[in-house]
Amino acid sequence: MMERNVVEKKTDKQTVGVLEVIEPGLHTTVQDLGRHGYQKYGIGPSGVMDDYAFQLANILVGNEREEAGLEITMIGPSLRVLQDTVIAITGASLSPSLDRQPLPMWTSVYVKKGQEIRFGKPQSGVRAYLAVAGGIQVPEVMGSKSTNVKSRFGGLDGRALAAKDILPSMPMAKESVRLRKGKRLPRKMVPVCGQEASVRVLAGPQEGLFTAESVSAFYSTGFQISPQSDRMGYRLTGEKKLELRDNTEMITDAVATGAIQVPGNGEPILLMADRQTSGGYPKIANVISADLWKVAQRLPGQTIRFEKVTLAEAHEELREREQCLRQLQLAVRLLSRAPSLFPYEKFN
Repeated sequence: MMERNVVEKKTDKQTVGVLEVIEPGLHTTVQDLGRHGYQKYGIGPSGVMDDYAFQLANILVGNEREEAGLEITMIGPSLRVLQDTVIAITGASLSPSLDRQPLPMWTSVYVKKGQEIRFGKPQSGVRAYLAVAGGIQVPEVMGSKSTNVKSRFGGLDGRALAAKDILPSMPMAKESVRLRKGKRLPRKMVPVCGQEASVRVLAGPQEGLFTAESVSAFYSTGFQISPQSDRMGYRLTGEKKLELRDNTEMITDAVATGAIQVPGNGEPILLMADRQTSGGYPKIANVISADLWKVAQRLPGQTIRFEKVTLAEAHEELREREQCLRQLQLAVRLLSRAPSLFPYEKFN
């Protein structure tokens, strides 16, 4: 294992405390878009589960899309604002409030020193994201600020938030902060979390090892998410166990986020952000990148159905999403620099 003092990079930026944790919530962690290039050492990517909602939160507050923010799971934290700043909350609807008044989601909101951000009853989805202007500035570990709780590194001391934690950010001029408020995501871009999700997949490298009946069942029936699911992987249960044509052993090989492995019990495991880097179970399919957010926002007991697409279709979906995010980022930046040229009403 690499020595911690080799892989940890202290931030050389001047920072100020921007949020204080009053209550941590169920599982709130500092995350970014993940650490990459270390799988050969057995280090998975970590990072946010719903990268679409996370990037939108950063865009709305005027950050670069990869800046670290908070991933909030089901029961949100209570936070005290330590410096005037701008925040945005996206993803799951967990009834956010500011000084006990409803706090609009998918919108950049100006918050003042001393105010309190709280979350209430979950309405839809599983994971919410809170971005703050300037990002959450914690030391990088292997090029990322993401928390890997199981391996105990990244984020704040490799753990979920605890009461009295202080979250640092970049100091910003008041006028610069004020120009970042009031940006609302167009309704057509707000993702909807329904009770059942149709998730597009590519055929896995070992699809041919499964019986024709199992492959047919995989695409024609729904799978429920098991309570034994976490950031590492979602266990799925279906009407039919997935079976191999024979008991041929396969050599352990690399796995990707979204890979759907099938162990000996015939119940698939869908690998997520904190996945391992290799595995010996056959992979029947892999969720396309553009649809991973749908899985990340599913609750145990909810249903997922799989739809096969081609690699060209998966690439096109990703290109379209990227183009949309870039256009939105440009619009927000123009609004922040010269708001009078782009009336707020037109942006919405």
